[in-house]
Amino acid sequence: MCALSASAQQSVSNDDAIPDAPSAVLAAQQQQPGGTPPQTGAGGPQQTKRILGIVPNFRAVSADTKLPPQTVKQKFSSTIQQSFDYSSIVFSAILAGVNQAEDSTPQFHQGAAGYGRYFWHTFADQTDENFMVQAIVPSLTHEDSRYYTMGHGGLLKRGLYAFDRTLITRTDSGSETFNFSEIVGAGAASGISTTYYPGADKTWTKTGQRWLQNVIIDGGTYMFQEFWPDINNRFIHQKD
Repeated sequence: MCALSASAQQSVSNDDAIPDAPSAVLAAQQQQPGGTPPQTGAGGPQQTKRILGIVPNFRAVSADTKLPPQTVKQKFSSTIQQSFDYSSIVFSAILAGVNQAEDSTPQFHQGAAGYGRYFWHTFADQTDENFMVQAIVPSLTHEDSRYYTMGHGGLLKRGLYAFDRTLITRTDSGSETFNFSEIVGAGAASGISTTYYPGADKTWTKTGQRWLQNVIIDGGTYMFQEFWPDINNRFIHQKD
């Protein structure tokens, strides 16, 4: 009996060391926002679901973490979650106020009605860009819309890696490719915005400016996501 008990204990111990089956990984993946499973096995500081407990960070993947390919459903669900998150609405409200104060689109006029025009245009711009870059184009091109943290190396190396994610991304199969999702998606979103802006903002120059602005903002976002785990680990200590 003692020998049998020891054998059974050894079997249990060995079972504990066996990695989860693919089906278990996929099940865990589906339970998380945007299809990203808990990142407890990665080395170094970990990404959190939100930055400072407010800003959505659902698509950021901790360094050294391997995930199953995204499904089309997951690409759209994470985009919907981010686009209609309360923080996105607050951000649009603040940016609309700034644009109104600068009188960036005089045709919208001032006052409450003018602010309403600034708000819905800002929110529409943000939502268009999210869906084109994170869901529609990557679904068509089979690209992974998540940000994979480097997490290792010097400041310059990681900073360049983060910003060049606007040009380089992963395919669903895990190889690197040109980031059609970012470049084509941001351009398409800028083109869509010309359909609901006043005539003065329908020029090629204005469209190009919005296109470039979208790419630069996304590059800055990738850079912040890259260093957020380090900032959080050293100064803030946010758990999730």
